[in-house]
Amino acid sequence: MAKLQNVTLSLPEDLVREARHLAVDKGVSLSRYLTCVLEEQVQRRHQYEQARDRMLRLMDEGLPYTMPDPITWTRNDLHER
Repeated sequence: MAKLQNVTLSLPEDLVREARHLAVDKGVSLSRYLTCVLEEQVQRRHQYEQARDRMLRLMDEGLPYTMPDPITWTRNDLHER
């Protein structure tokens, strides 16, 4: 398990009250609830960055511009009148 670090936060009373209710609904302590919320946000950020990096790499490399099978049709077949 990772080393835990205590952090002091200053939060509005009504926000703390609502967060405590949410934590109770989940059956966890306020500390654990806030930890889960922060972990979720950090994970989303990492997933976004990974997806962005994949897309940028694909844009740099480009996609293959070839037909998977040999072309068996002619222009006249497509534009038959």
